[in-house]
Amino acid sequence: MPSLVTPVLPPGTLNAAGQPRLPIDGGLMLRPWLPSDAAAVARVFRDPGIQQWHLRAADSEDEAREWIRQWRDGWESERACHWAVADADGDRVLGRVSLQAIIMIGGQAEVSYWTSPEARGRDVCSRAVARVSSWALEEVGFNRLELGHAAANVASCRVAEKTGFALEGVRRRALLHADGWHDMHLHARLQGD
Repeated sequence: MPSLVTPVLPPGTLNAAGQPRLPIDGGLMLRPWLPSDAAAVARVFRDPGIQQWHLRAADSEDEAREWIRQWRDGWESERACHWAVADADGDRVLGRVSLQAIIMIGGQAEVSYWTSPEARGRDVCSRAVARVSSWALEEVGFNRLELGHAAANVASCRVAEKTGFALEGVRRRALLHADGWHDMHLHARLQGD
């Protein structure tokens, strides 16, 4: 069936080349995930602060390694881009930032993120979200990035606001967490914002 519009991001926009490493001022790096990161991922997902706002836990390093395999496959399929937020030499995982649910025809994606307990309060997450957003909107040509978080998650709201994501509304009872239904804030940033 022919399309009536030209895709904002034609097939191959992302996966024609390898996933980039994106340096961040202040000694941070966004880099592709490695199988050897499984221990760090499993450790972070045992943290109560992560479990409060996420829907899954990692029961083992093998499970975390499978997640990493899926995250790496996202780049090849152009459905998602997942980066480890690491220190400048790339060894220590401090967090994750992702573009998920990519819609190539419309040039849209959802931003998601987390930080390890030891990286919280150091502006790691905001810098990573800002860097991946500028890469997506300014370098690649995405049209729209959305960012959603539980309305009760004040820290995530600060990240959204600090990185230029305007609050567009509240999605009532939109996500079921372990402690019940959560209203979700919907923020967005457009190319040119």
